[in-house]
Amino acid sequence: MRLQEYWGVGPKTASLLSDALGTEAAVAAIESADSRALVDAGVAPGRATRILRRANGGAGLDTLATRDARDVYKDLLALAEEYAVTRHAADRVRVLTPLTDRAEVEARLDAVEAAADSWRALDDGERAAVLEAFETNDGAAGDLSAAETAVALAETGVESGAFAAVADLDTDALAEAAVALRALDGEDRLGAGADDELDRLRDALGAVEDMAADPDGVLAAVKESARDASEFEAAFVRHVADEAGLPSAEVRDAAPDGAVDASSFVTEGLRALATDLRTRADERETAVADDLRGRVADSRAELDRAVEAVDDLAFDVSLARFTLAYDLTRPAVVEHDALAVEGARNLDLLEAGVDVRPVDYAVGDHDLAVPSGDRVAVLTGANSGGKTTVLETMCQVQLLALMGLPVPAEAAEVGMVDSVVFHRRHASFNAGVLESTLRSVVPPLTRDGRTLMLVDEFEAITEPGRAADLLHGLVTLTTEKAALGAFVTHLAGDLEPLPERARVDGIFAEGLTPDLELEVDYQPRFGELGKSTPEFIVSRLVAEATDRGERAGYEHLASAVGEEAVQRTLADARWTG
Repeated sequence: MRLQEYWGVGPKTASLLSDALGTEAAVAAIESADSRALVDAGVAPGRATRILRRANGGAGLDTLATRDARDVYKDLLALAEEYAVTRHAADRVRVLTPLTDRAEVEARLDAVEAAADSWRALDDGERAAVLEAFETNDGAAGDLSAAETAVALAETGVESGAFAAVADLDTDALAEAAVALRALDGEDRLGAGADDELDRLRDALGAVEDMAADPDGVLAAVKESARDASEFEAAFVRHVADEAGLPSAEVRDAAPDGAVDASSFVTEGLRALATDLRTRADERETAVADDLRGRVADSRAELDRAVEAVDDLAFDVSLARFTLAYDLTRPAVVEHDALAVEGARNLDLLEAGVDVRPVDYAVGDHDLAVPSGDRVAVLTGANSGGKTTVLETMCQVQLLALMGLPVPAEAAEVGMVDSVVFHRRHASFNAGVLESTLRSVVPPLTRDGRTLMLVDEFEAITEPGRAADLLHGLVTLTTEKAALGAFVTHLAGDLEPLPERARVDGIFAEGLTPDLELEVDYQPRFGELGKSTPEFIVSRLVAEATDRGERAGYEHLASAVGEEAVQRTLADARWTG
């Protein structure tokens, strides 16, 4: 396959990859989602990620129909990537994309669930040993890393469940291959430890070259140990043999004949000996390297098995750790249109350490203990009541399920969709924003396929009266196109009559805490119109005001929103305190 056939690989990038890796290796790196190889070759990290996502799941990326949906997708992968046990596993997590085939979703869920069960069954010591096995060998090249990691994993004694594929490898053969690969790992020469005789020759050569660089020092030492000229050659052989760790015979064979004086004898003898040792070391290195490559070739089949098994295990364990860290649950992926959750939690809030209150919510047909049958929900209620968080959580659940990953809920039923339209509230009141928003959220509804609409405060981008008309049209279009949707708005009263199979839900504020924090029931009440509760906010401002003039201003607002409601709220807060 030509490199330029991959999305995002133009002539310059193709040339860069070919020069750095070779075309075949570059294709292999793209197909295996090896982001590190592309980055090391000079591709910018962000571009490498985009290339690999398209190469490994381009159709699924088209599911992300809006910028906000793509942002949620990227945030989810960033969270999951933190639990990767190797760099290559992190690469594979980073390029996960929504899947378009339900069977593929189920297969990945099976693998992640099995890995999570296996990881859950390990004690702390076993987990630490497994992580160390992955981490210690993470920096080596592919074959070497796989061989050494497989051997290290075998030494942990963990071999059941998800670890069985690695446990079934021939670790004796892999250990021998690892020795050969480690020795062959140098760019220009075999590493130390590859062969004892080669190490001996290299050590001797180094010592002789050091002496050849200081012939006067050697001459002085030899003269000091020789009683007269007749003992000079023997003293030279003895000195060099001791310094280089060589047999005397090898030094004697290199001694020159017919040297004109002692200085020439030393100089020529050391040069000749260094040349001889260098030749022998090169010949030995060639022979040893050929032998080592033969051992690697003999182990090729087992090495290939190890690379696949270790990479897959690292990927599955990474996702298992992510699953257990957030107590994620396998969703039921259904054939019909549904997005329903019980006890759902927002991952961003969990990551931030916020005390999260689980919620139940649903659109479509399902079997959970949540109202079923309505294709569209209009979510209303208190400011700061968590309406946007409900939409974000539903988006997280849908995208995680499409990627074949467990979701942050006690139970979930999720249908396959072709487009996820998630639109956050963007408080920019101008025609340009309105036009760009409509261009973003409407086209997915008009195409063939299933669409999920999650739209937050559409009225923020145009005047309320016209916004109500547009939002009513959007809700109606959603039902007419047999899509699913949840719309957050403060204009629910202006949307009547709603289409068939659409309902209104509400989130309610219940008062102020003794600390004057807004107390909200975050669980939406199905079929009830939620209300904004400005009296609670005004009550807090009245209670907290220290300036007499400011307090008088807030009290004037209190009369506008309901003096009695404000006073009752303040009384309740004081009494509770």
